[in-house]
Amino acid sequence: MRGDRVWLFDLDNTLHNATPHIFPHINRSMREYIERHLGLDEQAANRLRQEYWQRYGATLLGLIRHHAVDPLHFLRETHQFPDLQRMLVFEKPLLHILRRLPGRKIVFSNAPHHYAAAVLRLTGMERCFSALYSVEHLKFRPKPEPAGFRTVLRAEHLDPRRCIMVEDSLSNLVTAKKLGMRTVLVSTGLRRSPYVDVTVRSVLDLPRHCGRL
Repeated sequence: MRGDRVWLFDLDNTLHNATPHIFPHINRSMREYIERHLGLDEQAANRLRQEYWQRYGATLLGLIRHHAVDPLHFLRETHQFPDLQRMLVFEKPLLHILRRLPGRKIVFSNAPHHYAAAVLRLTGMERCFSALYSVEHLKFRPKPEPAGFRTVLRAEHLDPRRCIMVEDSLSNLVTAKKLGMRTVLVSTGLRRSPYVDVTVRSVLDLPRHCGRL
């Protein structure tokens, strides 16, 4: 990596706010998928979805491991949006902030490629990043599994000690920190962790903290 820093950005609730519209739609789609394919009622399907998300960091991983679900079919069925543009909550000044940050920038997300690429395109962020790694590229070993991180590091020939991981998920930053990365937690809370170097309320605040990274 020739000494330059590389920023690894999560996507949902890091670069845009998925909570109001997108996450409820995905959660509902996942629950309905589990109902259809595992023959569960709504309550049981919701419970299983949440259990696998908490246990593995991604509902998909539990479905693959315990129910032999086809991951590509699951991702295609659960990430269909009638009007993604309307559902996006994105702060346009972020485009300027991303361009100002020194070093390469890569999106590293547990989301499927078709959805992540659409979000980057619709917000204009695609021009700010040199690469996108989605869950398919991680061979369905999503964050916080170390295997997914190592896939990105190998593919991009990165030294983790020169990488900065920007995330809204503390568990994902724990893995990043253990691999030697610097870490930024995007959170409105005040919690502190030895695995977090910097906490910001928004990626818009990142330039003020570059000196600490």
